[in-house]
Amino acid sequence: MGVKFKTLPRAFIWRRLHSLFGLWIVIFLIEHLLTNSQAALLIGQNGEGFIRAVNFIKNLPYLPVIEIVLLGVPFLLHMVWGIGVLMSSKMNSLPTQENLPTLTKFPRNHAYSLQRITSWILLVGILAHVGFMRFYMYPVVVDQGQKEDFFVRITIDSGLYTVADRLGVKLYDQEAVDSLRRHIESEAPEMEGVTRDAKRIQEGSTSEYSASVSHLLSRYQNWEDQKAYLEGMEYRTLSPGEVIAEAPDFGTATLLIVRDAFKSVFTAILYTIFVLAAVFHGFNGLWTFMISWGIVLKMRSQSMAVNVCVGLMLLVGFLGLASIWGTYFINLRN
Repeated sequence: MGVKFKTLPRAFIWRRLHSLFGLWIVIFLIEHLLTNSQAALLIGQNGEGFIRAVNFIKNLPYLPVIEIVLLGVPFLLHMVWGIGVLMSSKMNSLPTQENLPTLTKFPRNHAYSLQRITSWILLVGILAHVGFMRFYMYPVVVDQGQKEDFFVRITIDSGLYTVADRLGVKLYDQEAVDSLRRHIESEAPEMEGVTRDAKRIQEGSTSEYSASVSHLLSRYQNWEDQKAYLEGMEYRTLSPGEVIAEAPDFGTATLLIVRDAFKSVFTAILYTIFVLAAVFHGFNGLWTFMISWGIVLKMRSQSMAVNVCVGLMLLVGFLGLASIWGTYFINLRN
C-alpha cells in the first residue's frame, strides 16, 4: 500500500511565495535606503559613498538580467498577488464602519489596516518612482571607446557651480550646445571625404604601418566621438533655467539627479510619504513573515519581534528621510 501525499493548495503556495518575495524586497529596501542616505553628503566627502555604491552596482556583470530576475520579478509577483489580497480583504479598525464589527482597541488590527493603506500608496509610488528615476531622469550614456560620458538634464542654481567643480562635472547651457552643433556642421563637408576614406581603409587589409593612415583614422574617430558627444547633449531638450551636466561616471550622474529631484519641497514631501509607507509596509510585513513561517510562536517572542521590527523601521526610515531632507537642506544652503 503506497503512501499518499497531500497536494498543497495553490492559494497556500502563492501566499508563501508572496511572503518570501516580500522578505527579499525588505532586504532590498534596506540596501537601497542605506545607499541613498549617502546622497546627502555633498559637503566633506562629496557623496563618495553614494557614488562608489552606485558605480559598484552599475558595473555588475549581467546587470539587466539581475534587475529583471532579482528585482522585477519579485516586485511584480508581490504586487500582483497583493492586489488580489487588497480586493478581497476588509479593514475593521475604523469606527465609522456601521455595518461591520470594529476592533479599534487592538494595535495589530490598526497595523492590518495600515498595511492595506500603504499597499495602495506603494502601488502608485513604485510605478511613479521607477518611471521618474529609471526612465525620465536616467543618465544618457555615450561610449567614447576608452571612456564613457554620462549626461543628465538638471536645473541651474547657485550651489550647482561649486558642486560641479568638486565632483568634476562639466555644465553646458543651450548656447554651448548650439556652439558645438555649429562647429560640427561647419566641418561636415570636409569630413565627408575623411569618413569615406577611413571606411575604405577599414574595409581593406594592410600589413604595413602608415603615418598618414594613422592620422586619417584618428581624425575620423575624433569626428565620430564629437557627433556622439553632441547626440548625448541633445538627447533631452533644454528648457529655460536648465543645463546639461556631463559626469565622469554613472554614480556622479545619479547623485546630480537625486540632488536635482529634491530641490522641490513638493517632491520631498511626496517622497517622504512614499518612504514612510515603504518602511511601515516592509517591516510590518517582516513581522507577519516571522509569524507565518513559525519563526516566532510564543507571545513573548512575538512581542520581542515587534520591538525589533519597529526598531528597524525607525532606523531605515531615518536613512530614507536623510536622503530626502538632507539633500533638500544642503541644496538650500549651497
